Amino acid sequence: MNKLIAKLKQAAMPVHRLRIWALTAVFCLGGAFAVLPAAAQNEKAVPANEKLDNATCQTCHDGKKDKLEGKAADGKVRDLHAIDAVKYGKSVHSNMQCVSCHTEIADAKAQHQKNPEAKKPDCASCHQALWEQAKQSGKTGDKPRLETVAKNIEAYNKSFHARPDKSKPGSPLAKCTQCHDTHAFNVPADKKSPQYAEWVKEIPALCGSCHDEQLETYTSSVHGQELLEKDNAKAATCISCHTSHEITNSSLTSFKLLNTEECGTCHKERLKSYRDTYHGQVTKLGYAETAKCFDCHGSHGILSAKDPESKIHPDNRLDTCKECHDGKKRPLATAGFATFAPHATSNDFANYPQMWIATKFMIALLLGVFAFFWLHSGLWYYREVQERKEHKAVQRLRTEGLGEDESPHEQKFFERFPVGWRIAHLTFALVTMTLVLTGTAALFAGSAWAPLVAKALGGAMNLALIHRVAAILFISIFAIHLVYVAQKLVRDRKFRWFGPDSLVPNWKDLEDMIGMFKWFFGKGPKPRFDRWTYFEKFDYWAVFWGVAIIGGSGFMLAYPHWFATFLPGWVFNVATVIHGEEAFLATVFLFTVHFFNNHWRPEKLPPPDIVMFTGTQSLEEFRKEHPAQYQRLADSGELEKRLVDAPSRPMTVGSKILGLILIAVGVTLLIMVAIGFFGGGH
Repeated sequence: MNKLIAKLKQAAMPVHRLRIWALTAVFCLGGAFAVLPAAAQNEKAVPANEKLDNATCQTCHDGKKDKLEGKAADGKVRDLHAIDAVKYGKSVHSNMQCVSCHTEIADAKAQHQKNPEAKKPDCASCHQALWEQAKQSGKTGDKPRLETVAKNIEAYNKSFHARPDKSKPGSPLAKCTQCHDTHAFNVPADKKSPQYAEWVKEIPALCGSCHDEQLETYTSSVHGQELLEKDNAKAATCISCHTSHEITNSSLTSFKLLNTEECGTCHKERLKSYRDTYHGQVTKLGYAETAKCFDCHGSHGILSAKDPESKIHPDNRLDTCKECHDGKKRPLATAGFATFAPHATSNDFANYPQMWIATKFMIALLLGVFAFFWLHSGLWYYREVQERKEHKAVQRLRTEGLGEDESPHEQKFFERFPVGWRIAHLTFALVTMTLVLTGTAALFAGSAWAPLVAKALGGAMNLALIHRVAAILFISIFAIHLVYVAQKLVRDRKFRWFGPDSLVPNWKDLEDMIGMFKWFFGKGPKPRFDRWTYFEKFDYWAVFWGVAIIGGSGFMLAYPHWFATFLPGWVFNVATVIHGEEAFLATVFLFTVHFFNNHWRPEKLPPPDIVMFTGTQSLEEFRKEHPAQYQRLADSGELEKRLVDAPSRPMTVGSKILGLILIAVGVTLLIMVAIGFFGGGH
């Protein structure tokens, strides 16, 4: 290994580092030259009036004669360049004269006179000047590589290498000439060519001439072995991760994020599966708080997972997890962490059967629910539109004995929901929308809007905190509701579990659903609904399902260190799938089907329906929507007890404004989710 590194370092020694400042000797060919003055000898060897062209320069700087030395301005003796004419002829600078860069050279004498006003050769200023000339002449399109150089210079000036070298005042940490042999520079433009592949193989040795420790680690890594031993030029090199000119401090968030994306250029499927995890979602949002590729795999010394020394070897995984989940900043990683699969996919049954099953189940659930209820909504809309076109007469409300003035504008209202239900519904709506916003921002972290939401809420960690607080509120409201219902059932001894006032599904619900489809197709009358319709019951029990599935999986993901003490890691993979897909189902259902049933049906237009804000609805509307309950209450004499005055105008206007705001927010969230889903943000 040491011999390999030494060989790489030797190969990295560019010929341009031989800096020679003056000619040290001129040999005489015969005794006659001994009697000539020294100046005459010099002039005969290199005539003063000879042109300063490349051929003249090569008479001394061809590297075939004795080593040339000269004194620099600081008095130190240094080597001059020995230029290989063949390599120079193949370089990108081959059509240029030496003095185009070495403008300080004033003559062709052995000891050159220097033009004190001329600047020393400077790669950056020269290329920038050429690029400015190209822009002024409108020929930028003809010189794409010159544009690339100009951008590289701009990137270099902002890079880590351009910073001042404290040990060498006046010099940067790395100059152009330390990486580029200016006289033989010829990086192949075609990245698919064999020449480019050969150039790539030289990169580790070049970088390793300064970063020797990193080179030693790299040569033993899987990347280094692929490149140096197996001649695979597609393997990652130094510039694959660090870039060539934009080299920056590796501790910066920007570097960490770009480095993760760079891994994905080769490991596409791995990057995709990583983004499905919470680690990947936070990274995609633009934050570096969670584990990235190099946190688990290492950086320069990446080893195969089968290697006992690898960070991701089964025997070492838990220790790797504990580097972040150390019990200080984060709860300590427990046994289940070691078997969590950060690259598990749902299309690989052989390796991840639980993920495959969970995903297929969720897809079937989503397709089933959406297919049924979107069809239900579409047919309902069609039927109501058809009835409007046919000018169906709507039976007028009969309210004999309910009041002297039976004008529709002054009739009594039916109290449908008490104040407790209304407050719970409003709180539920606000909390749910908060959960949707914060949850889908992580689920669709790759969408354009998600990072903006995260930034507006103070970052990924705040996003997670708000989401968890909202989840706790949601479950708390649900628990309070259960307690309220339970105590009411205990006190009401007349309550029937499958009666008309119960939310428990019964056979009448099935009959109503079948009757509804008959009505859709004009094959029968619209069902006479009682207090709760079958679709209202579905909405109600869907919350129970959601709390159990979304809440349960979310609780596991929020406290993995506790659950991982007794559960295997694959459970968290499955929980991630279920949590995200079920939340997606709930979101889309809520803002499409639920909004349609309550606000967007032709009979409900213009929206909103404010019964859940005022708690009341007109007798005409009540009788139309729940005719069986209306008749039952009227026959028993209970109807009159449930009548109240119409809500005040301020209450009505305020409820409509609030309803429109909530609908607008819901539709906005739905559009954001659609952008994330169809735009590849997941």
